[in-house]
Amino acid sequence: MVADVERLRGVLEDVLVRLTDADVAAPSRLPGWTRGHVLAHLAGVGSSAARQLEHARARRLVDFYDGGRPGRDAAIEAGAGAPAEVHARDALAAALRVESALAALGPEDWDAPTRYRDQPATAVAHAWWRELGIHLVDLDLGVGQDVWSPALLDHLVEFLAPRVPAGVLVALVPGGGASRWELGDGGLVRVHAERAEDLVAWLAGREPSGPVTAERDGEPVSLPELGPWP
Repeated sequence: MVADVERLRGVLEDVLVRLTDADVAAPSRLPGWTRGHVLAHLAGVGSSAARQLEHARARRLVDFYDGGRPGRDAAIEAGAGAPAEVHARDALAAALRVESALAALGPEDWDAPTRYRDQPATAVAHAWWRELGIHLVDLDLGVGQDVWSPALLDHLVEFLAPRVPAGVLVALVPGGGASRWELGDGGLVRVHAERAEDLVAWLAGREPSGPVTAERDGEPVSLPELGPWP
């Protein structure tokens, strides 16, 4: 996971060196958010994740966001309109700070408690992995879902499994072959796409790059209505 975080940070760095003020002001793939909103969020969540890891190593507990969710939202709105140079500086600094905090963790530190969902430091590291991978694509700056490694795809499916509605067993089937993942419990619905990344994008509430369809007992059906993010 740590090596993949570093790889994704390298992708982010490549994006940031080309970033312009016009890019920042343009819409992202997230409804209602400019790219500046996504970048401000990345900088904020990266700094918060790093702080959790730093304090976990010292066995101290601090809130994930100053001011909770309202404070997080206010910081994103306040920072979204910053110039490209500021966004590039802050997003990269936050990503590097997370990597530094991860590198400082000893074997005994990964299970140290944090206030990120009252879960250990490992969960914080996984959260940053998800945020970095997904929001790189949300920026809509030339990075597609193929940036998601097989390990990240598996992790995202595991994390997002609670979105599957009750009473449904969803089999995610890439490339017309056997199911790669099965989520939930109940009546079987097979969800098909040519690429595994498209199935995970659908599960994450993102726009797949190709068609995603569903069938039950060999008959086409609507895609299951997913619940909120866990």
